[in-house]
Amino acid sequence: MTTNLLDEPTVTARRSIAGLLEPLEELAAHSESVRACRYGSFQLNRDRYSLPCFIFTGQGLGGTDPIRLAIFATIHGDEPEGALALVEFYRELVRQPALANGYQIYAYPLCNPTGYEDNTRHSRGGKDLNREFWKSSAEPEVLHLEDELWRHHFDGLISLHSDDTSTGLYGFVQGPDLSKELLLPALWAAEKILPRNEQRIIDGFPANRGLVQQGYDGVLSAPPEARYAPFDLTLETPQAAPVYLQVKANVAALKCILSEYRTIQAFGQNI
Repeated sequence: MTTNLLDEPTVTARRSIAGLLEPLEELAAHSESVRACRYGSFQLNRDRYSLPCFIFTGQGLGGTDPIRLAIFATIHGDEPEGALALVEFYRELVRQPALANGYQIYAYPLCNPTGYEDNTRHSRGGKDLNREFWKSSAEPEVLHLEDELWRHHFDGLISLHSDDTSTGLYGFVQGPDLSKELLLPALWAAEKILPRNEQRIIDGFPANRGLVQQGYDGVLSAPPEARYAPFDLTLETPQAAPVYLQVKANVAALKCILSEYRTIQAFGQNI
């Protein structure tokens, strides 16, 4: 079959940002615990974007400062599984608010809106955003996320990814030793749903039963000059696994982290 060179090129339909965020917007509209906000507006050609954030405020603060956690997803646009997990995680928190007692959780489900629309790892600017942090990047998404990381002084950072080359769960840790103490039980909780990656080399780095303590330069992380380093971990699900199982594994890991960190904080206060 011959092709007419004058034919219009095929235009791939963009994925719907509104459709991805609708369940979280619904939760914010009907739950007093969830607040939706937009920050970091930027424009590319004729299109304007902003980065969404959904804040869940737990009960039982009693006048004390909340534990502030930030959870980031879809910084690689072709990995929406983390955003879908945040939807289910927030649904569980709304159903069982005691899970988040003492916490204020900032969910950033769509850190790369143009990459999500285009179903590409990189942003429409051609960058892998998860290699751009704290390197004087000009990428608007990175600049706005860096501002959030500076402003809120988070106690913990959690990034959700899915790996199309892995056959099992694994995770990266950065920052204090506490990161490892939280990732290990999170992997135990998640591997009840999906197998763990037991390879000794994962993504080019030495690994021990799915725990990787090295990583790439420029990944999303706390400001290097921050006075106190938050715990910082990344959860990776195998992208070839059914999406509903990836979602379920992420939710199990997140619930485990909330419980474990609360226990560690309470123990520290009683010393």
